[in-house]
Amino acid sequence: MKKTLFIMVSALAVFAASAKEVDGMTTNKVAKTDAEWKAQLSAEQYRVARKKGTERPYTGTYWNHKELGIYSCICCGTDLFLSDTKFDSGCGWPSYFKPVNDQAITEHRDTSASMVRTEVLCSKCDAHLGHVFPDGPPPTGLRYCINSASIRFRKADAPPANHEDGSQ
Repeated sequence: MKKTLFIMVSALAVFAASAKEVDGMTTNKVAKTDAEWKAQLSAEQYRVARKKGTERPYTGTYWNHKELGIYSCICCGTDLFLSDTKFDSGCGWPSYFKPVNDQAITEHRDTSASMVRTEVLCSKCDAHLGHVFPDGPPPTGLRYCINSASIRFRKADAPPANHEDGSQ
């Protein structure tokens, strides 16, 4: 009896810990083991999105991409940036001046690499996306410098995909 109660309480605690309130609504965070992420992602996607890596400039799939559509999280499929907010910053990574909405991303202070920056993460699964800098164009003055390995593109006329299982 005690073991069953412990398992039930533990399961409830895990569920409650993974829930997040956004605008009065509760959404579930995506939580997977390293083994599950490795099975879903390529080695480069895993290194960048799950281990906070960075791809070399001018090497990512989307740094010079110009099609109309939506860029979503490679790990969970959350929509992150619209193509009409993308601009050429000359830095070698895809750059955007704002996310699709205020709930799509979270920001954290990053003091790695002997500098102070603001890291950008997917709000739903905590995938490392890149960094945001205060040197972007109007109207925000921000430059979201995002790794191509952390995002996936969907044409404007394509329906949303469920990426939680790695499918497109």
